Amino acid sequence: MKKILAFSALLALGLLLFAGCTDKPSSPTFEKKTAVVTDENDPQTEDPGENPGETPTEPVTDKVIVAYVTYWDTVIPDPSLVTHINYAFGKVSSSFNSVEIKTESRLRKMVSLKEKNPKLKVLLSIGGWGAGNFSEMAASEEFRKAFCKDCLAKCEKYGLDGIDLDWEYPTSNSAGISSSPNDTKNYTLLLKDLRETLGNDYLITMASSSSAKYVDFKSCIKYMDFVNLMTYDMGRPPKHHSALYPSSKTSRSVDESVALHYKAGIPYDKIVVGAPFYCKAASSSASGDGTYYCKMGSLLQKYQEKWDDTSKVPYLADADGNMVFTYDNVRSIGLKADYVLAKKLRGMMFWNWEGDNSSTWELTRAISDKLLPKE
Repeated sequence: MKKILAFSALLALGLLLFAGCTDKPSSPTFEKKTAVVTDENDPQTEDPGENPGETPTEPVTDKVIVAYVTYWDTVIPDPSLVTHINYAFGKVSSSFNSVEIKTESRLRKMVSLKEKNPKLKVLLSIGGWGAGNFSEMAASEEFRKAFCKDCLAKCEKYGLDGIDLDWEYPTSNSAGISSSPNDTKNYTLLLKDLRETLGNDYLITMASSSSAKYVDFKSCIKYMDFVNLMTYDMGRPPKHHSALYPSSKTSRSVDESVALHYKAGIPYDKIVVGAPFYCKAASSSASGDGTYYCKMGSLLQKYQEKWDDTSKVPYLADADGNMVFTYDNVRSIGLKADYVLAKKLRGMMFWNWEGDNSSTWELTRAISDKLLPKE
C-alpha cells in the first residue's frame, strides 16, 4: 500500500483513536495487506446491461452468512451468528502441489465451534492479497491434481467442510504475484479438478473482485456452491469504499457489482454480498485502512458523522465537509442485508470478524438478525 504523508497531522489522531478502542493484537505487515482487496483503482467496467437485477423466479436456498477469520488473531467468535467460517489463509506451497496452513491450533478451534452450532460450516480459504503460486500451480495438470488432492487431505485431517479460493487475481500481477494470460482458462480447469477431487460432499467457493473481472464465470460457476463478492475497497475518500448504491461519491457500488456478476454468468442464488468491518481513510498512509471496528468514540469529537442517503452508507467529514473516513455501520450493513433479501441473493460475507465489537458483535448481528431464520 502506497504511503503518503499529506494528511499525516490530521489523520495521525485517527490512528491513535482507532487503535485505542481495541486490545486486539495488530496483524503482521504482510497480512494487513491481504486484508485489503485493492480494487479501488480498477476502472468501472462496462454497463451491465438492461435489467440485470431482475430477480429469479425459482426459490433460493437458505441464506448464508460467511465470516472470514484470520490465523493471526485470537478472537473466538460466536458461531450462532453465522453459517460459514472461512479460515484465512492457507497458501499454495512453493512447490505448487500442496497447501500450507499457519496456526493449525486456531484452525482447529474454529472447527470445534461446530460443537456449539452443528450446522456451522468451516472452510479453508486459500490465497489472499499478495499470495502467489496460483498461476504456476494452475498451469500444470500435474500440479493442479496434486494440489486438489492435498485440499481433500486437509479437509479430512481438520474436519473441514470445503475450500474457498482467494486468488487475487487470475491474469493480474497487481499484487506482486506471477500471472499469465492463460490464468483465466486454467482457473476453470482448477475448479473442475477440485470438484472432481472433493466430490459433492464438500463446498467450493471463491472470493471475486467487485468488477467481476478475471474469471470466466459462465464456464466455471457449475463447479462452485456460491461466490463471495468483495464489494469493498471500491474507493477511498472522497469516494465510498462499500456503497450500496451509486452516487456522486462512488466509483462502484454493491448494486453495480451484483449486476456485473449476474451478467458474467452467476445466478442470484449463488451471489454473496461482501461487507467490510473496517474503514478507509482519505490517504492510504493514514489510520483507517484495516483498522479494527470501533464506535468511533472520541473520533466523533473531531469529525462529523454524515449519511449518504443515495449510497446508503455513513462517512466522517472534516469541518469543511470533506470526507475523511469511509466505513460501514450497523445501519448500512442492515440495509445491505435487506438488499440481499429483496434481490433473493444467497447471503452476505464480511471481512473480517476480528473487526467487530467483540463485546456486542453488533455488526454481525445486524446481518444475522435479518438473514438467519428466527428460532
